[in-house]
Amino acid sequence: MIGRFLEDFAVGQTFRSGRVRIDTERIKTFGAEFDPQPFHLDEEAARDTIFRGLAASGWHTAAVTMRLLVESDLKPAGGIVGAGADEFRWPRPVRPGDELRIESEVLEVRPSRSRPEQGLIKVRTTTLNQNDEAVQVIIANLVVPRRPSQGGEEANMGEHMDPAGERVSSKYRRTTAAAPTGDH
Repeated sequence: MIGRFLEDFAVGQTFRSGRVRIDTERIKTFGAEFDPQPFHLDEEAARDTIFRGLAASGWHTAAVTMRLLVESDLKPAGGIVGAGADEFRWPRPVRPGDELRIESEVLEVRPSRSRPEQGLIKVRTTTLNQNDEAVQVIIANLVVPRRPSQGGEEANMGEHMDPAGERVSSKYRRTTAAAPTGDH
């Protein structure tokens, strides 16, 4: 699996996914197994709840978002590896028939002080329905490997290729000096 290394990401980059349609049966199946509450299981019972109708579990939306993220054009080398989330919100429910997609924006890129072979990117991923309304917003920190150097030595990352193939200066350098621990 080849993908983008830390040096290939920059603040402001955006990535998108395809779409997936959410149907009634999948809402009920997921709800029955993982979040068995009336508003995820039964249309009639759901009418008398805060949702005023059948709604997908937020965790169902999160699982669909993960699938869309994996299939999106984000593609960090080594896969989508989370190190935690700073924010996780569901501003509106997902309903039967909704068609979901995601947009991800890189908010921060930083090399690790304690693990010079990797770094973190902070990404805001917004899951949108067919009306471009946000149904989930997550700001997550993803672990991304640094670009391996030729010959296996530590690299001086003075320049790198951006995703468009242009050589650009990098403000991140890999060092061999001992660094404080405590970050990823």
